[in-house]
Amino acid sequence: MDDELVDKVVLRYLKNKGFNDTELKSYEDKLIHSRTSSSPSPIDPQLSQLLLHFGSESESLPAQYQDGYSKLRSWAYGSLDLYKHELLRVLYPVFIHCFMDLVAKGYLQEARNFFNTFREDHEVMHQRDLQKLEGVLSPSHLEEMEFAHTLRQSKVNIKICQYAHGLLYKYLHNTQSITMLGVINEHIHFDPYPGQPSSIIDDSEAVTIVGGGQDAVNLINQKEIQWGVLEDSLEDRLEKTGGLLLESDKVDVENKEGENEETKKKSADGGKQAAPSKKAKKDKVNVAAGKPARPEAITTSIAPRVKPELSLPVMPIEVEQSILDDLRNRVQLSSASLPSVCFYTFLNTHNGLNCASISHDGALVAGGFSDSSLKVWDMSKRGQQTSNSGQSDQEAASNDNVLGTNIDKRPYTLFRGHSGPVYSASFSPLGDFILSSSADSTGMFFKSLWPPRTASCSALGIPFLTYSSINIMIAVRLWSTNLNANLVCYKGHNYPVWDVQFSPFGHYFASCSHDRTARVWSMDRVQPLRIMAGHLSDVDCVRWHVNCNYIATGSSDKTVRLWDIQTGECVRIFIGHRSMILSLAMSPDGRYMASGDEDGTIMMWDLATGRCITPLVGHTSCVWTLAFSGEGSLLASGSADCSVKLWDVNSSTKTTKSEEKNSDTKLILQFSRRNLLFGAGVFSKPS
Repeated sequence: MDDELVDKVVLRYLKNKGFNDTELKSYEDKLIHSRTSSSPSPIDPQLSQLLLHFGSESESLPAQYQDGYSKLRSWAYGSLDLYKHELLRVLYPVFIHCFMDLVAKGYLQEARNFFNTFREDHEVMHQRDLQKLEGVLSPSHLEEMEFAHTLRQSKVNIKICQYAHGLLYKYLHNTQSITMLGVINEHIHFDPYPGQPSSIIDDSEAVTIVGGGQDAVNLINQKEIQWGVLEDSLEDRLEKTGGLLLESDKVDVENKEGENEETKKKSADGGKQAAPSKKAKKDKVNVAAGKPARPEAITTSIAPRVKPELSLPVMPIEVEQSILDDLRNRVQLSSASLPSVCFYTFLNTHNGLNCASISHDGALVAGGFSDSSLKVWDMSKRGQQTSNSGQSDQEAASNDNVLGTNIDKRPYTLFRGHSGPVYSASFSPLGDFILSSSADSTGMFFKSLWPPRTASCSALGIPFLTYSSINIMIAVRLWSTNLNANLVCYKGHNYPVWDVQFSPFGHYFASCSHDRTARVWSMDRVQPLRIMAGHLSDVDCVRWHVNCNYIATGSSDKTVRLWDIQTGECVRIFIGHRSMILSLAMSPDGRYMASGDEDGTIMMWDLATGRCITPLVGHTSCVWTLAFSGEGSLLASGSADCSVKLWDVNSSTKTTKSEEKNSDTKLILQFSRRNLLFGAGVFSKPS
């Protein structure tokens, strides 16, 4: 009886795998022959029950998924409070993979019912993901949709204590939940740890999706990185000469000089006035004891100095002097001393503005639009009357599509060259160049040598020629703000380029794209110097480290990666976000990084350890932009919820110190060298 059961299960499995009747008959004859030629071996009773369960699987597969998940859900919610939050982590990955398995097996209506029945449990934490999976309506969608394909190809890593891990598998075996056990073994990788369960606060790091596995991530995060600032930089030289002082330091120095002069005068008058002088000093000490404490930023350890791995450009002497003057006059910010702000608002854009950029001194403001145009406003000319001041942007653009003609009739400089929406713009540190990235494409045709093939390109306007392939290249353009002209077109990406950023010292820049790669370029080469590949989905944002030896990339795969410029290798993977990363910022000392995601969560990371210091929760929508103040004590964040928040980075509580709400959706925030906060956004009517 046991042998017949095994034969039945094996034949059913082969039939499900596509074997035809002839092959099944041949295999059945082999099974009968092997059974008659050898003595039967007993089968374990528990295994026999599992085989019976597997043998009846195809008759009620949708019901097994529905009942199995429902019972697992009830058991997890009814478990002890000490382990409940860890066991509940298992439900979401099991839920989405049960749904996708039903779709893949063709049970479309049952999959839709299953999805609608249990989706409410996961709406709060995974609303964005559920909205994407809601569009999966057929098995082909699982391959065509990048998000679903990534989920099915990757394993979910879950941190769980050893006791809770044992409870889960004990439940699955005791209840013979074979379907749920199969889903868990195939799509979930557990990372058990000894001791008591972690706190609920650590849930942000507990569930992650990583293609290479958690062991590979841990191995990468053990690599040594040099997170300090560049040696012999302007800030370094200024600190060595004592030119970079806090406002409180300057006041103390002035008071000390005044006290010395007063002491000298009084000592010349004789010893009778010596006692009052001591009393006056004592009073000053008492007054000084009541003054507010200095910002915590100055109590932090000095950042180490590192050597650059790139050949950095030489800065003109007059530019160095200007930067040094700005650094000497920098306003020191803290929770008690907030920055002055200068916000630029774009009006009447009609949802056409995709990005904005501001030069370091705030003199130039650029906007990238959906009509493939890049416009630059010169704030020094603001207020001057123009002959067409009453015209709209669209009318001005239609009157002048050629750069350099009738330029005095418009309040901005129009740069045309892209053939698709402009998604990003970045000024060089000196403001003399601006980079722009787009979704436009240029066809690159390669002549066929062997074997000859003919392809009609009449649709492209090039008839009767022979080509072997058409390679679509996406362009990043470099513009001169002095010449008002396009200088270079950098081609390399195969899909839209979402972000492009100049390095802190210019000459080098980085780009990231829908093709899941980031690339490092130099202005004098049209081909990329490095290609960083490893993300599982779009690379949406890129930022340079302050020492130019690393770049950070944020992706739709919910991870942030740090890349070594010299080797092109990934040296850190930061895991913890629950939605796509939209913004990044590096602290001035190079030790910390902030990242903002689609759900409104901001995370502070320690680059040395690769761990999240603390999440900053306050925004209710996408965090589009992040910026550290010059000394790194404040972090500014701009969101689609029409608010700008200032966070005290040195505070242990990381609470919001200031908030500005208006009708602008902020696209960019940045601090000037003197710590003036610049911002630009689109005016939107309040709902």
